[in-house]
Amino acid sequence: MWPLTTIFVHQQLGRSLSEAGFVIMIQMLGGVLGQFAGGCLYYRLGVRKLLIGALAITAVLQASLVVTAYTSWWGYIITMGIIGFTNNMSQPAIQSFIGFRWADQRDELFNAVYVANNIGVALGTALSGVLADISFNLTFLLNAGTSGAFSIFFYFYLRNLGDLKESSQAAQHEHHAGQTLKEQPAHIPTTGAIPTLTLWDQLSQVRLYLFLSVGAMFIWLANSMWGAGVAPHITDQGMQMKMYSWLWTLNGIFIFLGQPITEWMKRTISKEASSQLTWSAILYGAAYLWIFFMPNYTGFIVAMIIATLGEMLVSPAVPAFLAAHTGRQAPFYMGVAGGISSVGRMIGPFCLGIAYDSGGLIAVVQVSIIIAVAAILSFLLHAYLQKNMKNENSA
Repeated sequence: MWPLTTIFVHQQLGRSLSEAGFVIMIQMLGGVLGQFAGGCLYYRLGVRKLLIGALAITAVLQASLVVTAYTSWWGYIITMGIIGFTNNMSQPAIQSFIGFRWADQRDELFNAVYVANNIGVALGTALSGVLADISFNLTFLLNAGTSGAFSIFFYFYLRNLGDLKESSQAAQHEHHAGQTLKEQPAHIPTTGAIPTLTLWDQLSQVRLYLFLSVGAMFIWLANSMWGAGVAPHITDQGMQMKMYSWLWTLNGIFIFLGQPITEWMKRTISKEASSQLTWSAILYGAAYLWIFFMPNYTGFIVAMIIATLGEMLVSPAVPAFLAAHTGRQAPFYMGVAGGISSVGRMIGPFCLGIAYDSGGLIAVVQVSIIIAVAAILSFLLHAYLQKNMKNENSA
């Protein structure tokens, strides 16, 4: 449904492109808030209620668009915002559940979830255009159906797993020395099923999450270059929009074909999650630099391959690091990190759109390079702080 929001608002509702952009911004703002809420509510509601409830509510709201999208402009905007909120509430729950229950395999599982998510994005984007040609309402209803089916799947799956308190406590029994909250200052408790820390106590541990989250925010902000810079440049050069779509097809294909490359990097030059984050920002920066010197379609293809390698490193590394280093506080920190990084996706199209209006593709690329450098510095600072924390705890 999301790739068609602009078309739906502009063509079906007769609104301007700026109003379509406003709808998307509200949806993404809801996503930012949903990530925060999902992390905070993990222990209060439990993974079963949070995950199943968020997906079920999302399904109902998606189905309601067949009415609200046409009857009230502000009703449509509010519904889209709430959908962004409830859909993203489930993300910290899924990530934390994986990190707790399968601690020994979480790196592989986070990568598997990332790859599977991209299968869904590729299939959904391709299918949504076909469905929209038939009826936008059909797109709304089938999206609701998939969300509802996911909710039902988790209902039976989690019920069969039995008492989920064991999974929320699994982080306490982590047998990998130096990979839990032992790396934090001594006053951080590591026992009990429910967090005893205040919100301020959790947020004050900036060395654990802040620079990681800000670096990810810079990554996604700069990556808006593809939509705010490359896409309008392609049309301005007289090329068809399918040339832009093919770049994302290449992205999806290379996520599969490039797995051996990233696995080699993880075995050799980027064994730690902190190192993977830094390398991801370097690869993104290299992609933008390539476009700066080669601003043509061939350059876009090469840059997309380089940037996809960066994406394949950063997306699984963030939840993997937080699951390994924050113990039973992982749901909260995953929600915070997800919310902060989503800000980049929210403001990126607007900021880089201004850059394109003022100086075309080259101006967008220049800004993206600067932002990528900021991401590299943020991740390097994060890695430095983790090294210091490890030294402090071993002293």
